Amino acid sequence: MSAETILQVNHISKSFPGVQAVDDVSFSLQRGEILALIGENGAGKSTLVQMLAGVQKPEAGEIVLEGKEVNFLSAYDALHAGIGIVFQELSLVDSLSVAENIFANRQPVGKLNNIHWKQLHDQTRQQLNRFNLDIEPSTPVKRLSMGKHQILEILKAISGDPQILILDEPTSSLTEAEALELFNNIRKLQTEGMSFIYITHKLGEVFELADRVMVMRDGRYVGSEPVGRVDEGDLVAMMVGREIHEMYGASSDTTIPPDEYFRIEGFTRKGVFQNVSFGLGRGEILGLAGLIGAGRTELARSIFGIDPRDSGKISLDNRPMEINSPQEAIEQGVAYLTEDRKGQGLFLDMSVLENLIAPVLRQFTNRFGILDRARINQNVDERISQFGITTPNYNQKMLNLSGGNQQKCMIAMWMGIQPKVTIFDEPTRGVDVGARSDIYHKLRELASGGTGIIMISSELPELLGICDRILVFHRGQVSGEVIREDFSEELIMEYAAGIKNHIEH
Repeated sequence: MSAETILQVNHISKSFPGVQAVDDVSFSLQRGEILALIGENGAGKSTLVQMLAGVQKPEAGEIVLEGKEVNFLSAYDALHAGIGIVFQELSLVDSLSVAENIFANRQPVGKLNNIHWKQLHDQTRQQLNRFNLDIEPSTPVKRLSMGKHQILEILKAISGDPQILILDEPTSSLTEAEALELFNNIRKLQTEGMSFIYITHKLGEVFELADRVMVMRDGRYVGSEPVGRVDEGDLVAMMVGREIHEMYGASSDTTIPPDEYFRIEGFTRKGVFQNVSFGLGRGEILGLAGLIGAGRTELARSIFGIDPRDSGKISLDNRPMEINSPQEAIEQGVAYLTEDRKGQGLFLDMSVLENLIAPVLRQFTNRFGILDRARINQNVDERISQFGITTPNYNQKMLNLSGGNQQKCMIAMWMGIQPKVTIFDEPTRGVDVGARSDIYHKLRELASGGTGIIMISSELPELLGICDRILVFHRGQVSGEVIREDFSEELIMEYAAGIKNHIEH
């Protein structure tokens, strides 16, 4: 072991019933290194880092930390030894304050076990200052945004001064500005000697932040390379075992604008969005771009009837539509796929079959209200095949599927109503590159079949790759419209930031 190596993992393995999650993986981490760990959902990344952080116990192999073999019995043991982890699923307690969360079970106490609040708040301010956060330590966490929750999770881990910090998809809930602040702080901590294992699905982050990238596939180590020696194509091929051609599918003919058949006019909800109007063509993929908080999701929820609006009209095929509830939207052929598939989009404790038929249950009942099991089974089998869902069988619980397959299930679930208009909100969040390509091609297929698609995404390359036209939002209003021939990240960001604020097309 070299003097620069802080962590060495040798032939580590872990299995669960029916699944070899990690299979004979070896790798090293250098002091002060940022190692990106990538791979498709189900590649074994999470299980691997859980073993490093004491959450799971290896079945074989060894973990060597600073030249000594370690055997952690818990995450507390690992943290005490110098390995901290921040999971993608946040663990903060909403009812407690910022200070109580960051220093949970580590508050400064006196002889009578009473908390020294002034000292606790002083220590918390020191941590908040590391990320330039102007938040009172006594603030209840439930009052903060999801992006702030993610940063507090990281501060909670950093406050223990670990030598190695493992971050699992840390920017999934962050704005672009918050992500940049996170990167700056990671680099600062790196100069102080901290090492990082950084899990991400966003390949751009690999090249922006990491020194070296390690790829896993099917529980095995595929390889690692200095970031300067590879490009995105190399990493995709390593992750999926094949080259992905035409990631976004073939674009439609943009020289002929589609006939407008769906329109919203004058949509307003005070303090959220104002006087939003736009049309959607049959078979068009219309992107909604903007910074987080610009009002795009709120608008979509209002169109679908989840949230109320103060004013605004909807029409389909030049006929007025009344949508005041999701049920009314579904009945009239409008579908909305939420950005929060786990919390709001799927029934995680129910089976794949039960999820896929949930919006269309009435289609499978006879006049006496009895379900036709044979028709249900046939329909579900067809949709599993049609949407490329990987599952042992349709009785598998949804929570046991990978993120990509959960997302495919949610798409298949809503396509069962045969919608005329479908709103996709962050359709590839937390989804690996192989599943992303499958989803993009499915969107193209739906559009070519005549479905009008409205797509909300915070990832500009995704919008530029898949959309026919993009509307840009700034502070609840449409600040610009960009057609495909004029697509550029710079132009869209100017509209999103309010530098440009008029529709030119």
